[in-house]
Amino acid sequence: MTERNRRTVRDLRRANRTAVLQRLYFDGPMSRQALGPATGLSSGSVSNVVAELAEDGLLEEAGVVESDGGRPRTLLRVAPTSGCLIGVDVGETRVRIELFDLALGELARAELPLTHQGYDVGLIVRHIADGIATVLRAGRVDPARLLGVGVGVPGILDRGGPDGAVVHGQTIGWHAVPLESLLREAVELPVGVRFFINNGAKALGQAEMWFGGGRGVKDAVIVLFGSGVGACIVTDGAIQGGERDSAGEWGHLTVSVRGRRCRCGARGCLEAYTGSEALLERWQEAGGRLPAGADEESAVTALIAAAHPQDAGTAPDPVAAAVLDETAEYLGAGISDLINLFSPERVLIGGWAGLQLGPHILPAVRSYAAGYSLAHPAGRVTIDLGLLGPDAVTVGAATLPLADFFAHGGRRTAPVTEESVPPPAEGWRTGLESRVQREGGPGANRAGVSWGTGPGGTVVREG
Repeated sequence: MTERNRRTVRDLRRANRTAVLQRLYFDGPMSRQALGPATGLSSGSVSNVVAELAEDGLLEEAGVVESDGGRPRTLLRVAPTSGCLIGVDVGETRVRIELFDLALGELARAELPLTHQGYDVGLIVRHIADGIATVLRAGRVDPARLLGVGVGVPGILDRGGPDGAVVHGQTIGWHAVPLESLLREAVELPVGVRFFINNGAKALGQAEMWFGGGRGVKDAVIVLFGSGVGACIVTDGAIQGGERDSAGEWGHLTVSVRGRRCRCGARGCLEAYTGSEALLERWQEAGGRLPAGADEESAVTALIAAAHPQDAGTAPDPVAAAVLDETAEYLGAGISDLINLFSPERVLIGGWAGLQLGPHILPAVRSYAAGYSLAHPAGRVTIDLGLLGPDAVTVGAATLPLADFFAHGGRRTAPVTEESVPPPAEGWRTGLESRVQREGGPGANRAGVSWGTGPGGTVVREG
């Protein structure tokens, strides 16, 4: 009985710390007096929790506010410098690693391009290890300040084994890859700094739901549109998927029986018609010509330029235009399946290809999705582009250790568990706000950023 009571008190203190931290993080700065009604805690509990968090270095003063007839009240906020996070996006054209402060303000980044033969497991692990070392060095950050490293990957995650997250990435040739244990062996990090691995579409979805176009929405679908396609399903505010995490594999929905061969080996998958890799193949089959030596992203740019030339005197290429319209129809049809199945309030399209193609195909995607959907669920949904830009997966990956940090009341040495954290309230104030403003919409360049080169040709950006 004594042990049970001790455990209950510990859990209550952790829950109180979590409540205060989350409220200050997403709604702060806020006074002690305002924290009581906002969290439902007594004034005594608030004072105790605030004192603990301040002693741990997690809070800082953020000015004062006048009160009605009383003394000015000190405002508090979560200290951005009290910890750091790393987000990793194992994409299909590059591995991107970003270092953030606790408010998700970017401190440094590294990018390492991938070729079609770039999915060798050892190469990916080395890229991640090198990138982590590079951003820590560029950001002048002591690794002891890290709260964790989040990693977004293509494929299905299995967390049931003793070695941590195992990745089943059929389209990239990964079969039961023990990525978490490989990273722990390859990356030298302080004891207690964990890796948090999830599907890239789900990482993107969490970022958009917390800080982007999904804020305030309970039922949503976030589409990751790159070389392949995937989706994050959010129902009643919770991202769908359990220990065997297959909910992001929407791209392998069959849309054409005995259709085109997909990268996964099956025929007729949605990805075989909408992924940028398949899009470029279809353009070439129809007579289109890729620029010599072009990588996937620049080839998509060339396709868009052919279909929508900037020069008023140049006629649009009808072949390129037809390929884009067909892509929009398949994407709209695939989205209609999600609309009919889940009845979301909002569908957001992100990923580098989605943001690049979106301004040109979004109206057609909306029209096709409405035409293929049932009228009632189609009548409540909006379809838009994501707001966090092409590196939203790294932001989402960084929220994985951040969510764990909140769930354990700001403790850095918490036991391994998978606890969920509710999405932020509308009053959030983090580094992501300036990120959205700087982006100026999908595909926009950021200002005030310097670039350099790290080891092995790594591109490093410090802001």
